Amino acid sequence: MKKIRLFLTGLLLVVTAAAYAQDITVTGTVTDASTGEGIVGASVVLKGSTTQWAMTDDMGAYSLTVPANGVLEVTFLGYTTLEVPVNGRTSIDIELVPEATTLDDVIVVAYGTAKKESFTGSAAVVKNDDIIKRSVSNVSKALEGLVAGVEVSSGSGQPGEGASIQIRGTGSINAYSTPLYVVDGIPYDGNINAINPQDIESMTVLKDASAGALYGARGANGVVIITTKKGKEGRVDVNLKAQVGWQSRAIPRYDLVSQDEYVELVYESLYNTAIDQGYSHDNALNYAASSMGNTLGGQLYNPYKNYTWDTVIDPATGLVHSDAVSAWNEDWMDALTNTKALRQEYQLGVNGGNDRTKYNFSAGYLRDEGVLITSLFSRYSARAGVDHEATKWLRLSANLSYSYTDANQAQNSGTQTNNVWYTAQFMPAIYPVYMKDENGNDLLDEDGNRQYDYGETRPAASRFNPIGDLYENMYRQTYDNVSFRTFARFGGDDNIMGVLKGLALTINFGGDLASRRITSYSNPYTGDGAQTNGSIDKYSTRTFSYTFNQLLTYDRRFDKHNISVLLGHEFYNYEYNYLYANSTGIYPGIAELAPATTVASHTSYTNTYKIESFLTRVNYDYDDKYFFSASWRTDGSSRFHQDHRWGQFWSVGASWRISEESWMNADWINNMTLKASYGVQGNDMLTTYYAWQGFYLISQDWANANYPGGIVSSLENPTISWEKKGTINVGVEASLFNRVLDLSVEYYHSNTYDLLLDSPMALSTGFQSYNANVGSMVNQGVEATIRVNWLNRDKFQANSTLMLYHNQNEVTALTASQDEIISGQYITKVGLPINSFYMVKTAGVDPATGNQLYWAFDTDENGNMVPGSEYVTANEDIAGNCRYVFDSREPIISGSFGSNFYLGSFDLSFLTTFSIGGNIYNGTYASTMDPTYATSAFHRNALRRWQKPGDVTDVPKFKIGAGRIAITDRNLIDASYFSIKSVQFGYTLPTKWTEKINISSIRIFAVGDNLALFSHLDGMDPQYSFSGGQGYTYLPTRSVSVGIDINF
Repeated sequence: MKKIRLFLTGLLLVVTAAAYAQDITVTGTVTDASTGEGIVGASVVLKGSTTQWAMTDDMGAYSLTVPANGVLEVTFLGYTTLEVPVNGRTSIDIELVPEATTLDDVIVVAYGTAKKESFTGSAAVVKNDDIIKRSVSNVSKALEGLVAGVEVSSGSGQPGEGASIQIRGTGSINAYSTPLYVVDGIPYDGNINAINPQDIESMTVLKDASAGALYGARGANGVVIITTKKGKEGRVDVNLKAQVGWQSRAIPRYDLVSQDEYVELVYESLYNTAIDQGYSHDNALNYAASSMGNTLGGQLYNPYKNYTWDTVIDPATGLVHSDAVSAWNEDWMDALTNTKALRQEYQLGVNGGNDRTKYNFSAGYLRDEGVLITSLFSRYSARAGVDHEATKWLRLSANLSYSYTDANQAQNSGTQTNNVWYTAQFMPAIYPVYMKDENGNDLLDEDGNRQYDYGETRPAASRFNPIGDLYENMYRQTYDNVSFRTFARFGGDDNIMGVLKGLALTINFGGDLASRRITSYSNPYTGDGAQTNGSIDKYSTRTFSYTFNQLLTYDRRFDKHNISVLLGHEFYNYEYNYLYANSTGIYPGIAELAPATTVASHTSYTNTYKIESFLTRVNYDYDDKYFFSASWRTDGSSRFHQDHRWGQFWSVGASWRISEESWMNADWINNMTLKASYGVQGNDMLTTYYAWQGFYLISQDWANANYPGGIVSSLENPTISWEKKGTINVGVEASLFNRVLDLSVEYYHSNTYDLLLDSPMALSTGFQSYNANVGSMVNQGVEATIRVNWLNRDKFQANSTLMLYHNQNEVTALTASQDEIISGQYITKVGLPINSFYMVKTAGVDPATGNQLYWAFDTDENGNMVPGSEYVTANEDIAGNCRYVFDSREPIISGSFGSNFYLGSFDLSFLTTFSIGGNIYNGTYASTMDPTYATSAFHRNALRRWQKPGDVTDVPKFKIGAGRIAITDRNLIDASYFSIKSVQFGYTLPTKWTEKINISSIRIFAVGDNLALFSHLDGMDPQYSFSGGQGYTYLPTRSVSVGIDINF
């Protein structure tokens, strides 16, 4: 019997093994363990296979053929990965548990990662899903509205151009206030628009000293850490994404007067000028009529061919005769606007691997046509990376990216006659785009084409036509960008390490190479180039930087105690090469220096910059409840004298998960953390690499025989050192009502001191000033993020996020001998916010004369206002010396509001931003209300002008070139605005359809970006700059596009 039992047992094992070796079909559902609802799109993969997998359908169901003894690996974003042995079962229902720390809660920080609830500093994470909802060419524009405390200017609408970013207020007066960018752990010195937003996994913004002190010298203005996508274990995933759309200007045009109204206002201006010069009424009418031709450029530019300039206005009404017929009424802005500006973007991504080797590859192409004809930005990008675990104690990784960008840009700076945006926007409609004969008909060339009118007798912008300029001149900029990131990690957490478990040495080496070439061509016939028989400018720049660091870490948990220690050394090297040449007398159509007759100028130089650093950090937590962190870094910067080269930067922080206390038994509190930190950071990003040194100006103007001579141009100050910033940050973070409500509120107070300023000197020394660390300023504020996950059903999920931000800036010290710095319409003064407006204050319009009235006051011996001495005057000489302080651009509060909705296979999201308070000085608007020349269009608000005694209005009588005070509060505009930044709608095809063609998912979508802006003045861009100015620049664009996203 015993032998029979053994035989039967063996036979049973053989049969069972044979059965388990066979493939079986397993079905089931994947549900949320906390809600019981089906999870759509979860991945069910046979462990170790790259071909046997399934995705759950709209009900969370799956079906997969696998070996009976296989293991299913089930994953979904935000849930803990689960491995389930099949054990011969054909029906397996699986429950996934939400991760204790979801993707939102794990943040990339300086030289590592951290759990958000234990992090003592201030940081925010922006995920890829939020980044790609914006149709932007430059990733810097994608941060707007996604992080509380981060301000983003609109930037130029020029294709490929980026935005300026400011974290928690203006951090300096003369040094840069821009944050440090770090890509995959290495400071980034390439061109930001070379980074394809589709390649980004996440962006982490470090806002306070505890978060960013380990970046030492360059962390004072905040840090933006960009983490690119990496390979993932499992089957090969292939993603193909295509998006095509159209662009238009995002900001309405200035509301300008019509052609008839323009002519009438010119006539009225001439009449008012004559009256002010003592002419009688009749003589003033005659003067105005007879001066129209000379003022406007002669009869060639009179569109009313049945009248001459001196008769087109009815003197009885001051209006254009009702029977005057205009032969043309051409809009220059319309003529140079690309109404079919196409935006195309295509992306291919591949990733996969096994438990030891993971890889990823991506390639992208972007073609972004501007709303101005001929403007264009193209980007070709590729990125490849591999991560390999050679042994349990050795991990290697490498990441290489290349990007080529090509931008054909429209000039929008320099003089009026090479700024197409300015000239076209404000050219009166009496001046035609195309040449006309004496009857107002188009003059055609020998090929029957219309010819551009270059304004030979046009009073302004003569010999120039913006449309011709775009086609006949060129400004082209190309970039080659190469970035590499490599690291090797020795050691780790595996038990094979024995007593060295938790000890690791990581060596990182990475760098960026950016080569830029610019060609600027001005033809010899028209515009600015006509004065020099054309010109060619050639620029060539090369930036190369690399970072080499060695990081020793120890991370172990002992019962309830967890300790993490970091020791490191880092070396950073930066080199910038610049080469420029300009030649005039060019050969038409050849944009090269060789054929030109005259070398007008040329120069070259090299800047070098190095930092050596030693750093350490200690993190400790007890029972996942009490957390403490401390960091220290010392930097030696080549920007400073060797005796003052080293700076010390440090931080301390603590947090308390009060929700983990035994006495905190409120079920509705999922997590609540109180935190506080203080630290000191540095800023060596001065406007020069050689601030401490004295310089000689070498020139032939001080020649010594045949040798160039020199003269001392600046004094050295070897004691110059870092600008420093001490920041205290306190906050509370909470997740409530089963994560229905997530709340974060923080208060910060930053004191920036040792600001680099020009300290005045006695003129008898021969110098006006010298560089010194003497100033200080304070930024303090509150920021809040409120997220409500207000619906979480099987077929319908929804969440909304509100972000609020308030910052208050105050200059607390300047130099020993001055407490204010005045620059144009701005004043930087102790006790006031930086860049407060400082200008003449208007007091309305005199109803009797139509003259502008101003407030004035008496001053004491120190130039200060005598209390109670204010009075109203029309005397502009007196008023010009009586300037008042007005609020700066800084808003009272700014923020954003957005929502995401998921209804079955449909998804909808939107993002809006807003700002309340602050001022903008709009010099562009001012030029249309008080024009200096007749050849500039007028704003419709000028029609409110005073016309006769007794009129009560806020606009004085209309006079071109009146010489009124230009910088007054009349042109201060409320900076408040509301903007619809993005709206996206998508539909994911049912899994049961796509599986039939071996496709994981297909999503089609439509997205709108920069859809609408509501402000206090059409034409004004309230986000143009942080200082509150306006410029004649390429305005932001609106885009509407459709796309498809396929995962194989």
